[in-house]
Amino acid sequence: MERQIPKNVRQIGNVSDSPKIYVEDYVDTFFTQLCDKAGDEPIGAFLIGDIQKTEEEEYVYIYGAVRMHDLKTSGKDYVIDEETWKRAYEDCKQYFEDGEMLGWFVAQAGVPLTPEHSTIKLHKKSFPKKNTVFIMKDPVEKEEVYFVHKLNDLMEIGGHYTYYEKNPCMQNYMISARKKNGVCASETFEDRAAKDFRSLVRSREERQQQKKTNRLIYAFSACLVLVVIVMGVTMVNNFDKMKSVQTTLNSLADSSSDSNEVEAQETSGSVTAVTGEEAQAAGGEDSDTKGGQAAGDEQDGQTDSTDGQSADDGSADGQSADSSANGTSTGEDGQAVSAKSEASGGQLDIADGENGSDGVYVVEEGDTLAIISKKMYGDVSHVEAICKMNGIDDGNLIYVGQKLLLP
Repeated sequence: MERQIPKNVRQIGNVSDSPKIYVEDYVDTFFTQLCDKAGDEPIGAFLIGDIQKTEEEEYVYIYGAVRMHDLKTSGKDYVIDEETWKRAYEDCKQYFEDGEMLGWFVAQAGVPLTPEHSTIKLHKKSFPKKNTVFIMKDPVEKEEVYFVHKLNDLMEIGGHYTYYEKNPCMQNYMISARKKNGVCASETFEDRAAKDFRSLVRSREERQQQKKTNRLIYAFSACLVLVVIVMGVTMVNNFDKMKSVQTTLNSLADSSSDSNEVEAQETSGSVTAVTGEEAQAAGGEDSDTKGGQAAGDEQDGQTDSTDGQSADDGSADGQSADSSANGTSTGEDGQAVSAKSEASGGQLDIADGENGSDGVYVVEEGDTLAIISKKMYGDVSHVEAICKMNGIDDGNLIYVGQKLLLP
């Protein structure tokens, strides 16, 4: 059965070498416990696991370890007797049914972490299969070195992976080993691997949560910057539009003011001209009317004279006297009519010659109420009376051609 590459792993050292070695955390914990018990004499264990190969890479998975009953030494050489092998096979069959012994572990203080020639020879004899593993560890310095059997030699590997998974087989073996060593059955076995695993998972979740938070903050910041940019562009555009509208309004106001001034000037001129023509026309009509009346009176006088003369022809001398008297009377009437006509003509000439002489003053260009009062009365004391008589609230609001009644 092909094993999936573990996901929850911790890299130790340089793992660029081949094969890739994965050691389960319970096994690593067991090595640490063996180092705590090691002294001058070496202490060893057999490695249990499996070796897998793919098209791209080779993998060694170590998920179990059983302690050697007795690892002896002969000088610098290690000796594994038959009894030790027997007990190791029994433990392997009991706790790791599907496991395979694929190497060994040795912890000894004060020994260089380099295998002797005899050690290499022992490994080739005991584990002749390719990619089997030999581990040496210094219990004092806590240093360890991994070696792999390949190219007919033990080659040092720069690093390995420690992975975290549920491993009930190794856990049960460790509990059994502690009982054999006199540990109370009620003592709770500290599941350090599980704790490490949970801690690792928790830290990863925290990192992922932090990444999500950072992404959200980044997205929010980007949106905020975008909104600010859009608002800025909109404000600039609105400012330009407002400036353009303001310029247009100013232009319209200036053109409207100019047109009002032109209309005011044209209206003032036309009023003045019409007022002058109306005054002349009115004066002419008055003169014609009065002249006609005078002519009619003269004709009546002539008629009366003719009648008087006719009466004189048909009457006696006494009647002549009456006719003379009538003629005299008729002549007096004609003279009266002529005098009246002359008087009327004189008044019209005065009205046409002097503005305001008839009690109505026509406002001329440059006039104010003060100037009009001074013209007509010799002082400015009649301004208020002129305003009251003409119903003017503001003395400055008069226009050329306006007719004012004089008090």
